[in-house]
Amino acid sequence: MTNFSGSSVYVASDELKRSVNIAMALEKPLLIKGEPGTGKTMLAQAIADSLGMELIVWNIKSTTKAQDGLYVYDTVQRLYDSQFGEAGVDDIAKYIKLGKLGEAFKKEQRCILLIDEIDKADLEFPNDLLWELDRMEFHIPETGETVAANYRPVVIITSNAEKELPDAFLRRCIFHYIAFPDRATMEQIVRVHFDNLEQKLLDQVMETFYMIRDMRNLQKKPSTSEVIDWIQALQIGGVDPDRIKAEIPFAGVLLKKNEDLAALETRTKAGKRAW
Repeated sequence: MTNFSGSSVYVASDELKRSVNIAMALEKPLLIKGEPGTGKTMLAQAIADSLGMELIVWNIKSTTKAQDGLYVYDTVQRLYDSQFGEAGVDDIAKYIKLGKLGEAFKKEQRCILLIDEIDKADLEFPNDLLWELDRMEFHIPETGETVAANYRPVVIITSNAEKELPDAFLRRCIFHYIAFPDRATMEQIVRVHFDNLEQKLLDQVMETFYMIRDMRNLQKKPSTSEVIDWIQALQIGGVDPDRIKAEIPFAGVLLKKNEDLAALETRTKAGKRAW
C-alpha cells in the first residue's frame, strides 16, 4: 500500500502523516479536529493528489441527515412521470439517486471520501452512520438492493469541535488534532503560495500576524487562509514593509468582527504594544 508523505502544496507534520497512514492501514475513518484555517479540509485533497485517488466530498450542513449520504428516492419525480405517462415508471431503481457515501462505495477503484464539518449536523448524525462505516454497505428497501463497497474508501472526517461527538462514533475513528501552525511552519505554508516573497515583507507579516493572534479576547482569531489573503492585499496595495507593524494596513482582511477591529485600532492608536 502506498503511504501518504505530504504534497508540494500541503505542509503536513510528521505526526499528521503517520495518522493518515495508520488510518489507511487499519481501514478506519480519520477524524481531524482543529480550529478553522488549519488545513483540515485541504488535507483530503492533498491525500487524493498524492496517492492519485479520486476525492468525493460530502459537505455537511445543519439540515443534513445520514440518509442523504446513502441514497435519495425521488418520489416526486416518479409521481410527476406517472401523471404524464412516462415510460419506466414501474422501475423504482430509476428514481434512486446515490448520495456521496453510496457513490464512494460504487467506485471501481479506492477513493477518498471527505465528510466535511460533521459537527454541523445534529447529535444523532454520527451514530446514524455507524453501521455503514463499519460494514461498508447499506440496504435500499425500495429496490431490495444492498449497496456494498467495491473498495473500502479512505474516509476523512473533519470537525471544528462546535459540539461533542458521540463516544460510540469516536471509538471507531483514528483521531488527530491539527494545532495552529507555529511561525516556522506558517512560513513554510506561505512559501508554498508565494514563490518570490520578499523576506522583509514576510518577517513583518509574521511578527504582526502572531501579535494580533495573541491579543486577548479576540472573538475570531485570524487563520492561515486570512494571512495568505493579507499578504496578497499588501502586495497589490504596494505597502512598504516598514509600515506593516505600525499601521496594520487592510486589517479587515485579517479580522472579521467589529469588536476585534475596534480593539486593534484602539491599541494601534494608543501605541501600546503590550501584545
